[in-house]
Amino acid sequence: MIERVKKYIRENHMLKAGDMVAAGVSGGADSIAMLHILKCIQHDMGFELEAVHIHHGIRGEEADRDESMVRKICEEWEIPFEVYHYPVPELAKEWKLGEEETGRIVRKQAFFRERERMGFPEQKAEDQPQFLVALAHNRNDLAETMLHHLARGTGLRGLAGIRPCGDGIIRPVLCLERREIVNYLKEKGISYITDSTNLSDEYTRNRIRHHVLPAMEKEINPRAVEHMAETARMLAAADHYLLEKGSRLLSGCERKDGYLFEGEFFREDQIIQEYAVLEAFGKLAGKRKDFTALHVEQVLSVSEKGIGRYIRLPQNLYAVRQYEGVHLGKTVPRKAPESTESLVKREKYPAEDFWEIPVPGSLECPFGIFEAKIFSYKKQKIEEKKCTKWFDYDKIKNSPCVRTRRQGDFLVVNREGGRKKLNRIFIDEKIPASLRDKIPVVAAGSEILWIPGGRMNEQYKITSTTGRVLELHYQGGVLA
Repeated sequence: MIERVKKYIRENHMLKAGDMVAAGVSGGADSIAMLHILKCIQHDMGFELEAVHIHHGIRGEEADRDESMVRKICEEWEIPFEVYHYPVPELAKEWKLGEEETGRIVRKQAFFRERERMGFPEQKAEDQPQFLVALAHNRNDLAETMLHHLARGTGLRGLAGIRPCGDGIIRPVLCLERREIVNYLKEKGISYITDSTNLSDEYTRNRIRHHVLPAMEKEINPRAVEHMAETARMLAAADHYLLEKGSRLLSGCERKDGYLFEGEFFREDQIIQEYAVLEAFGKLAGKRKDFTALHVEQVLSVSEKGIGRYIRLPQNLYAVRQYEGVHLGKTVPRKAPESTESLVKREKYPAEDFWEIPVPGSLECPFGIFEAKIFSYKKQKIEEKKCTKWFDYDKIKNSPCVRTRRQGDFLVVNREGGRKKLNRIFIDEKIPASLRDKIPVVAAGSEILWIPGGRMNEQYKITSTTGRVLELHYQGGVLA
């Protein structure tokens, strides 16, 4: 196993002599095995090694026990040890996030602080020693991630699961299965800790780990995890290839104020166009996290709209139909190209049928301001305010937008899925006919999610199975 890990590190160019490797060690089997293997190959490969433990302040005495055990092991193995403490439950309430997401944020902060403490700059020449974070993901984690992403909807990148390395992070035991790791520790007589939260089915990933993967291995193929790991490798290679093609296509579209998609761009294969648009999102917004396949589709569809029409995207990006093609950037042009007449009016709010709510983000439109937040649901108290509503985000298939009523609009009005036309609701609530076309609604397609200040769709209410919450807050304007 040690030789397999060493070979895997070299094949993926994870580290070089002189690098500082900060191993994230929780005390569980995966991280303890990784630390031991890294210690065994440290001299041969010539890197520096330390262990970093993050105390989340969640499990009381159990968390204190974990820290003590990791500290003791590091002393026995003569590995430098650092620990960082964070009050995750308190921070989760302050940041209005779930504890799981808050935990991810503080772990990132801890390694950032450790890199600074060790005196490594944020950016360093590749031929100089690097500060690398080693995480103990294994093949089972990769398979669980693939299934999780597949079930929730994803592209090639999501199906490729966890990468061996990138952005200063290495995963040296990603080539091993969990059973191999446990057997390795038993053979070596090395103790480890089982986190009690890993035994619960409260988290989606745990349900996949405890039920879905074991059923696949037992009922379909005992080598399912191994085959999924190989498929992930091929998908990652395909994603990398398409990303390179998309980047080359995008390079010819660059303009001073964004990107212009025209002529040759739309003659490329559609999947290359899609990768180019995704790459443009990342370059303009600084990240791709808030952008989905729906946003890509919306940008490409702008080419079929009239001159001057536009859509608003997350991170305050706009796609505008111009005479030459589709412009993607951070502004809506107020002046049309000289060769055509613009349909964008010189008003504070350009004429448009709807305003898409950036998730997460803030939208200012003629009706007021809509703020959107995303966080994990951990049985928090549900907001029951007139202008703030919580929705089960994973059930919403289309991007939420603000608009006025349209023919065919409806709400689900009970838990059995019963529908009622929006117009009927307005009539039942005695809203004057003269006001019905002026009332803002939050919609996803023809389905109304919420009438701000009034009724919300029963289908998207929070339940015990909710994973992510979309919080919408409305301020300004006049509510009927």
